[in-house]
Amino acid sequence: MTADPLIDIAGLGAMRGERILFKDQFATVHAGQICLLRGTNGSGKTTFLRLVAGLIPIEAGKLNVNGACHWVGHADGLKPHETPRQHLNHWARAWGSPADIDRILAQNGLERAADVSATSLSAGQRRRSAFGRLQLVERPVWLLDEPFSALDAEGRTLIADQVSAHCANGGTVVAAVHGNSPLRADLELTL
Repeated sequence: MTADPLIDIAGLGAMRGERILFKDQFATVHAGQICLLRGTNGSGKTTFLRLVAGLIPIEAGKLNVNGACHWVGHADGLKPHETPRQHLNHWARAWGSPADIDRILAQNGLERAADVSATSLSAGQRRRSAFGRLQLVERPVWLLDEPFSALDAEGRTLIADQVSAHCANGGTVVAAVHGNSPLRADLELTL
């Protein structure tokens, strides 16, 4: 590939306390590519994503990210009283986005649940609401921690389609996954 990579990782490592989570990780991720992180619970997948996002300092190795990141972690980010519509409106205002919230709700299958408080939503509906944030502002790098957790088959397809469209438009995705994933991997790292 001729374009500069969106993510370039050389010798990346991390520790938790006195325990090495992973070391000597190398990856070059270009626009349009998907990198899957695999490993057992506690192997450092979330830590790896947090390093790429710039949320924690690098302990070993080098990391260069060329572009802004979106992060969807384990927690979906909805307050208990908040509805999907309120959640997306809040982030649209915070990010200065003129996004069409009704369109985003529809794209995520949340039309009927748009005005239901998070305490009454299913785990899958809360997850879909979190993914709606990715459509508020374009950012080239999506960092997804267990993106398919709590989703039914329809939700898994919906998210996989969004990831594919993002990559087709020149974005990249780094996703921590367990088991089978509906995402096609251009490269995989095992932690």
